[in-house]
Amino acid sequence: MPPVFAHGALRLYLLALLESGPKHGYELIKALSERFGGTYSPSAGTIYPRLAKLEEEGLVATQTEGRRTYYSITPAGLVELNSRRDELAGVENDISASVRRLADNLRQDIRTNMRGLRADLAATAEAARSSARAAGSTVASLAGQRYSQEGDNRLREAEMLVQAFRDDIRVELRRHGGRRPITPVTLETVKTVLDQARISIRNSLD
Repeated sequence: MPPVFAHGALRLYLLALLESGPKHGYELIKALSERFGGTYSPSAGTIYPRLAKLEEEGLVATQTEGRRTYYSITPAGLVELNSRRDELAGVENDISASVRRLADNLRQDIRTNMRGLRADLAATAEAARSSARAAGSTVASLAGQRYSQEGDNRLREAEMLVQAFRDDIRVELRRHGGRRPITPVTLETVKTVLDQARISIRNSLD
C-alpha cells in the first residue's frame, strides 16, 4: 500500500496542527486519526520521533505539565509554516486522496469478510436443513406438534436477538455521536455489514 504521508509531509502537518495552540502527543495522534476519518491512526513511534526532530531544529518547543509534555510551535516554526502554505495545501489534497483509498480498501476488506461469513452461514444452514429433513423422516408424525412449538420458540429467540443487536448498536452510535460526529467510513461500514447480514439471513431461511 502506498505511504499515507509523502516524505516530509507529516512533519509539515504537525506544525500546522500546532498552529492552533499547544498539544500533547495523544492530542496530535487523535487529531490525525479524526482527519483521516478513522481509517488511519499514526503510532506513537511515528509521531514522537518527528516531534523530537522538530524540537531539535527549534521549530517546536516543549513544556511539561504533570505527566504530559505539551508541544507548541515556535516563531521559527511559524515562519517555516507560512513559507510552505502552498505545500501544505498539497498535503491536505494528498490526505483526502489517502482517506478515499483507505476507505475503499476497508470496504473491500469488509465485503471479502462478509462473503466468507455468508458462505459459512449458508453451509451451516444447509447442514441444519439436511439434519432436519433426516430427523423429520423418522419422527414426522409424532414430533410435528413439538417441532412447531420449537419453531415458535426459535422465532421468538431470533426476534429478541435482532432487537438486542439493534438496541446495543443504537446505544453505541449515540454514545459515539455525543463525543464527535459519525464519519462517512463508519456509516459506509454500517450499511455494508447490515446489507451483507440481511442477505445471509435471508439465504438461511430458504
